[in-house]
Amino acid sequence: MAQGPNENRGRVLVVDDEPSIRDMLAEFLEMEGFAVSTAEDGMAAVDIFTVTHFDLVLTDLKMPRMGGIALLEQMRRHSPSTMAVIMTGFGTVETAIDAMKRGAYDYILKPFKLDEVVVVVDRAISHKRMEAENIRLRQAVSLYKVSEAISVSLSLDQVMETVGAACLDELDADLVSVWLRGEDGELYERHGARGDRVPTGGADLGEIDPAAVMERLATGEPLLLHDAGCLAFFHDAATAPLDSFLAVPLTVRNATIGFAAVVTLAEGTHLLEGDRKLLQIIASRAAAAIENARLYGDLQATFQQTIEGLASAIDKMDRYTAGHSERVADYAVYLAERLGLDAGLVEIVRQSALMHDIGKIGCVLNLNKPGKLTDDEYEVFKKHPGYGQDILRPIKFLHPLIPGVHLHHERYDGRGYPLGLDGQNIPLIARIISVADTYDAMTSNRSYRRALPHEVAVAEIERCSGSQFDPDVANMFVEGLDVYREERSDAGDPVPE
Repeated sequence: MAQGPNENRGRVLVVDDEPSIRDMLAEFLEMEGFAVSTAEDGMAAVDIFTVTHFDLVLTDLKMPRMGGIALLEQMRRHSPSTMAVIMTGFGTVETAIDAMKRGAYDYILKPFKLDEVVVVVDRAISHKRMEAENIRLRQAVSLYKVSEAISVSLSLDQVMETVGAACLDELDADLVSVWLRGEDGELYERHGARGDRVPTGGADLGEIDPAAVMERLATGEPLLLHDAGCLAFFHDAATAPLDSFLAVPLTVRNATIGFAAVVTLAEGTHLLEGDRKLLQIIASRAAAAIENARLYGDLQATFQQTIEGLASAIDKMDRYTAGHSERVADYAVYLAERLGLDAGLVEIVRQSALMHDIGKIGCVLNLNKPGKLTDDEYEVFKKHPGYGQDILRPIKFLHPLIPGVHLHHERYDGRGYPLGLDGQNIPLIARIISVADTYDAMTSNRSYRRALPHEVAVAEIERCSGSQFDPDVANMFVEGLDVYREERSDAGDPVPE
């Protein structure tokens, strides 16, 4: 049964230079429930579909001014998601097949039966909608994966890597470029990535003009261009073929902090409106993650400045131990890396070593007095690991440093302080700092003695391996120490004689 025009069944543009055929098709398709517009040739069709969206263009092959093949090229540029069906006579079937290679969905031979036209049109529009649904499903899965990957990272580098990989994989892009505003307000490329189809030499891909991109995005207009239209947003005319250029803003709290751009190069890889929407959603997730990563970076910088300030305050209590905390941190990092700890744990070791003597602030002692401490003074001194724990405990972000600060005077044989822990019961961080602290203490001047030679300090660590020190940790420290000292000396850093 015939229906009235219904856009839910699809919007169709009929293009034919013969008014009788054009009007007959329009009337019949409207009776079948399609919303139909008409155009007398390809040029008129372009004027229409550049302002109105159609699901399908049903076009004759041979027409004055612009025929079906040329119309397909214009559709590919201006409305790549619209399906096309070619109408042709028996003598031009090969040309119709060529049109299908250029993107047409199907062809209809003249003279045709109207019922056959409806079947082909219905099939084409159903195919288009199935493709759109597949794209939506793909986008939903992609967005979930990308959002999860972005949300778990507070590293700006990792966020950039995730965004770049998502654009290459999910948008099938050849080039990805993410630009951010720096503290000086200038735009700089924070991340770039290339796919497998990018030529390795010869053709010049040009360089994106970030100012031009931002100016266009500031108008609120989407930036999705094809072919020669892409060149307006590149500094130099690219000699490599640019198929599509897509850019979307990175916006946080109504402020644009940069943009993400993707490029496709190979013919037939036009980015579509669905790709623009997908990139916009990726960009919105990325912008929030970038802001969080920057805030976290600021927090980390404040954290580091706090630790370095406290370490400096400790060292200033005793002119003989000036620089001790930094040297212990250097030795501890060297040892942690030798032991194969990951970068995150190495950083905790470094920070713990910087802070290992913070508890001395609580010791009411003259640490700069000549001669060794008395027994009573030594008992007071032994409280500094506990004081260190007390100082750090109220500061939540310093909690990971507490084991190294509190327990670096424990001994492997259980005769250390403050808890008398032994063996593997002592946290590895504390066992590392113990060796680093002892070596620097022995090779530094003190008020009661001059610095011991390097060889004497190494021999003492070897002698105490298994009693004062974890033997595996002590041996690892000693085995690579000569190479480490040589590297530091070559870099201009002082090393113990």
